[in-house]
Amino acid sequence: EFLAEGTAIQDLYKSDRVLIGGDQTKTGQIAVESLVNIYKKWVPENKILRTNVWSSELSKLVSNAMLAQRISSINSLSALCEKTGADINEISKAVGMDSRIGKDFLKPSVGFGGSCFQKDILNLVYIARSYGLDEVADYWHQVIRINDYQKQRFATSIIKLIGDKKNNPKVSVLGWAFKQNTNDSRESASIYVTDILLKNKISVNVYDPLVPRDKIISDLIQLWLLQKLPKDKVDSLLKMIKVKDNYIDAIKDSSLAAILTEWEEFKTYDWRDLIKKMKNSSIVYDGRNILPLQDKSINLIKLGVK
Repeated sequence: EFLAEGTAIQDLYKSDRVLIGGDQTKTGQIAVESLVNIYKKWVPENKILRTNVWSSELSKLVSNAMLAQRISSINSLSALCEKTGADINEISKAVGMDSRIGKDFLKPSVGFGGSCFQKDILNLVYIARSYGLDEVADYWHQVIRINDYQKQRFATSIIKLIGDKKNNPKVSVLGWAFKQNTNDSRESASIYVTDILLKNKISVNVYDPLVPRDKIISDLIQLWLLQKLPKDKVDSLLKMIKVKDNYIDAIKDSSLAAILTEWEEFKTYDWRDLIKKMKNSSIVYDGRNILPLQDKSINLIKLGVK
């Protein structure tokens, strides 16, 4: 299946393609045709592809790997833009207008998350390596390395922007879901950015319109269990994070507000009023490049813009 969270029903009814893999045996092909007969009730038959089992399984992995590759590609260039003075948004538009490339998945961000992209790439890496194709495995693994680099880079930038930690700095993390229109936070960039901030003695307020407090805390604890942090360290880190029920409480008294999920509601906030509730530097760091703000009274920082 090629369904995406938040648009699963729409994807099912308006599929780009339906891919059915089966054994190249009589019974295998009977099973394939049985599924074809079901799908062609609403999917044009020219969009239904019949393949062998290996082709169908690899097609799924490669589809997600190539989408993630585009995200990591544009994110790697956002770092270059910040050094050179180029604007990543202008580059994305210019490159995306090439009909051979297209505009989708060329928006800079703090990094991809979710249950599929990383899992499928690691699966692809494992398969390639198991066949002795180390160069192929290394190539695809680099997509994940760049994604990890982008999250680390974003967190490091926050730490540098805040500067002096003597005044107990606080950061507002806006968005915990890995993308908008879902409460799924698996492999969300917010988890890893928050982890880095907390370990650098920066308190964090979190607000997400759909992800509940218990899930946010659970995500962090699961990460720390994987990192084998001692219980006393986990307890001390948990004291530095607060999950808020509304965005105003999350932003109040923070030095920096970081947008990590592209929720539509974040675009509607009165940011000029909100920064008055913040303290010290009052920085808004847009990790999804979604805010269309032109107000120079707001200290807005975007990815890929010097």
